[in-house]
Amino acid sequence: MCPFETQRLRIDYASLDDAGFILELLNEPDFIRNIADKGVRDIAGAEAYLRDGPLAMYAKHGHGLLRVSLKQTGEVIGMSGLIRRDTLDYPDLGYAFLQRHHGHGYASEAGAAVLERARQQLKIGRIVAIASPENTASHRVLEKLGFRFDAEIALPGHDGPSSYFICDVG
Repeated sequence: MCPFETQRLRIDYASLDDAGFILELLNEPDFIRNIADKGVRDIAGAEAYLRDGPLAMYAKHGHGLLRVSLKQTGEVIGMSGLIRRDTLDYPDLGYAFLQRHHGHGYASEAGAAVLERARQQLKIGRIVAIASPENTASHRVLEKLGFRFDAEIALPGHDGPSSYFICDVG
């Protein structure tokens, strides 16, 4: 499935070499407010996050959160990919980008590419997404990608409800 490119982005598997980027991303105020405080405060924690999260998901499911970088410079700017959660019936489109790269359409561009790969290569027909009810920017991205709001749901480990979206891609 990887690597692949869009007009402006390169999308590839994350590795332990991405620990510095992960440390920065997971400690940004927007990430903590809109996704969660993962408690990652040092490189060792970032490496553990990668091993237990994306890398474990690649091994188990063949997909997971992927590193997104700018084609032109190689700078890693975010993550986008499919997450498998025990509490959801379908793969979940997840994404997060460094705050300095918000507002450039990167989440939509990467998300569209991930959805297309899921449909073509993984033969996945339905993908869901969750977002904080207050995260209207994420809601707009999901709607632009063809997701429709379905319900407010409670997820283990999340304070308060989450907005649940569905997209039939297959």
